[in-house]
Amino acid sequence: MDHEIVAWRRDLHANPELGYELPRTASFVADKLRGFGCDDVTEGIGRSGVVGVVHGRSRSSGKVIGLRADMDALPIHEATGLSYASKVDGRMHACGHDGHTAMLLGAAKSLAETRKFDGTAVLIFQPAEEGQAGARAMCDDGLMTRWGIEKVFALHNEPGLAVGHFATRTGPFGAAVASFRIIVDGQTAHSASPQAGVDALLPAANILIALQTIVARNVHPLKSGVISFGSFQGGQPGGTFVRSSETRGLARWFEPEVRDTMQRRIIEIAEGIASSYGAIATVRFRGLYPVVVNHPAETAMAVEVARAVMGFDAVDPDHPQLMGSEDFAFMLEQRPGNIALLGNGSTAGLHDPAYDFNDAAIPYGVAYWTRLVEVAMPC
Repeated sequence: MDHEIVAWRRDLHANPELGYELPRTASFVADKLRGFGCDDVTEGIGRSGVVGVVHGRSRSSGKVIGLRADMDALPIHEATGLSYASKVDGRMHACGHDGHTAMLLGAAKSLAETRKFDGTAVLIFQPAEEGQAGARAMCDDGLMTRWGIEKVFALHNEPGLAVGHFATRTGPFGAAVASFRIIVDGQTAHSASPQAGVDALLPAANILIALQTIVARNVHPLKSGVISFGSFQGGQPGGTFVRSSETRGLARWFEPEVRDTMQRRIIEIAEGIASSYGAIATVRFRGLYPVVVNHPAETAMAVEVARAVMGFDAVDPDHPQLMGSEDFAFMLEQRPGNIALLGNGSTAGLHDPAYDFNDAAIPYGVAYWTRLVEVAMPC
């Protein structure tokens, strides 16, 4: 294991930043890339993304591939007790983006030293993957056209998959996702006089339960959909009916017809239940990320490279689809490519306060990235 890369990863872990506000992280990445001797380093792409360029010994092929890592952390309070745990209350790298960034930095250093390829490697360090579509922001800022990227690749760590193992699939791999917000307005009254008002919590609670019937009773049983809730708020302790409540959640799908069904039924159920209690429901449904679709040729190459690095039996080329979402989907809409899973071992799950990226995975990620460039653009 490269202890220098581990040190980078742990430094990033101890100093997490959120969304697009990544001044320390982006500067850390840019400074390392310049120190490695990258041919070009550009900051501020997609607000706070960093792009590094490494040319091969030759550029006669004209080939250009992009390798992407995400940099942002999550608004979660860390509960690992590690010596390098987050120094910032309420923030932590609970999804392994510190590891993703460190592995791509390790690959950048190796590529800049060896340059055993014919073409150009574009190293993409992306902000705001966690719900704020940093990949789209970088694309909107000309990422693909400015650097002439032809193919694009990404890795994401996977708890539960053994270290040194790799998994991907061709076609739809990760689900699309939308957020929804349901506001229920009732009528304030003293709790001793229920006939004088409408308690907004009661219809909201029934809406929350009823929405769980949508996938079970309205979505085709051989198709996939998920409706989950992250927030249920309204009122405060006391003797007064709650006038307004708010429920927030996420819907996930692969097929457009499943999205349409879930959106329609969320609105119908919420408005219908609220009306039956004499309340009013307002629903806002907002698409976030599209389906993650891996392209056939690029996925085949990713599998070939992973087998060379990790061994034939350590690679699953037909992993089941995931209901999790990834904004790398925006990059895959613009260019052919692949995203794959890299084993994180028996660790806590993603977005868990006890999660930590497994440093034992670093050598596999660095070797995969380096070999991918050399295979995609051979001398």
